[in-house]
Order: sequence, then C-alpha cells, then structure tokens
Amino acid sequence: MNIPSHIGIIMDGNGRWARKRGLPRTAGHRAGTEATRKIVRACGELGVSYLTIYTFSTENWARPKREVTMLMDLLVEMTRREINNLHENNVRLRAIGDLEKLPPKTRKVLLEGIEHLSRNTGLTLNLAVNYGGRAEIVHGVREFARRALQQPDSIDKLDEKGFSDYLYTAGDPDPELIIRTGGDCRISNFLLWQAAYSELYISDRLWPDFDKEALIEAISDYNRRDRRFGKVREE
Repeated sequence: MNIPSHIGIIMDGNGRWARKRGLPRTAGHRAGTEATRKIVRACGELGVSYLTIYTFSTENWARPKREVTMLMDLLVEMTRREINNLHENNVRLRAIGDLEKLPPKTRKVLLEGIEHLSRNTGLTLNLAVNYGGRAEIVHGVREFARRALQQPDSIDKLDEKGFSDYLYTAGDPDPELIIRTGGDCRISNFLLWQAAYSELYISDRLWPDFDKEALIEAISDYNRRDRRFGKVREE
C-alpha cells in the first residue's frame, strides 16, 4: 500500500457525538482527544511522515466563551499528558497558525512541548491552532512584502514554490490526502494553498469514532485514485 507522506485531517463531529449520547459538548471534545492520540500513533506505525490536524480554527473564536476556554485548557492538558509518549515514539511537534493570539498559558505549554520534541526525527505532527487558510496566505504576502521592500528585484522572481516558503508549512510537502470526518463536504479554510492537488476523503464517522481501521480505509481509497495533476494519462 502506498502511504501518503503527508496527511491532513479536519476533525469534525465531537459535538454531534456527544449530543447523540445525551452528553455535553465538552465530553465530545474529550473523546476527540483520545481519537487524536490513536491516529497519531497509527500514522507513526504506518510510516506517515507528516500529519497536520485542524485543532482550532480562526473561526472557532466565535463559539461560546465557555467552550473556547475549555478547548484551550484541553490543549494544555493534552500537550502535558502526551509529551512523554510523543517523545518515546520519536514524534516532532510543531504548530501552525497565529500563536500570539492564544492565551498565555496555552501558548507557553505548547511552545515548551515543541521545544522538547524539536530534535525528534520521526513523524512530524503539525497542530493547526488559531489557523485559517486565508489568514495564512495573507501572512505569507505580508512576509514577502517586507522582503520586497528591502529587495525590490525579488518581486519578479517570485514563483509558486518560492511563495510556499513564506507559509506556516514552509519546508513541508503538500498533503497528498486530506480526510474530513463527520460527513460534511467542505474544506473549511484548511490548507487552502497546500490542498491544490490533495485527494479529499469524506468519512461519515464522527471524529471520536475515527480509528486506525478507518484511517487505513481512507488510505486504501487514496490508493485507488488516479492522480494526474492536470495531465492526461497515456494509454
């Protein structure tokens, strides 16, 4: 089986999972963290090199304040709880997004975790936190504009590959496969630039129910795709 080097996941359905069981949304988010732990381990076992998970979007700030606070606290809790396990499995942790807008405690714990795992050489786990695809592109444009002010000749030399170096994911390959759980067929502002030729896989499973078996099903479906990148397959 051909394993994608980079998989992106839009983790959706925590709230619906909890509602189906008569539980508060917070219970769904906690169940979702267990699914995340299992999928990170599964990606490492399968030989995936990069895993980017949509942890908290720029739009998620519009949720009820109590839920936002809980999600920030849960990120702190999960980072502290999983850091040793990630280290034992040689996982490198990174965060993509505007981290400056996170609560100080959340940002501090996250950055400490990133530093602790920075020298690992296995799976790279990208947490998309306070992340939005459009915001990332705007950020990239601003970073390039600052350079262009100092080096005007760089404007005409800019190409798509060069612009990618100004994005949060600079140095990472684009995701070959993007999985969305929960059944909705939209990309929700996730990796808009990088997903230009990603294969999309929509799972009806809610995120807390997504496991290694479901991941393998998604990868198997990916293996049946004919990736032509705009070209025509010769007979």
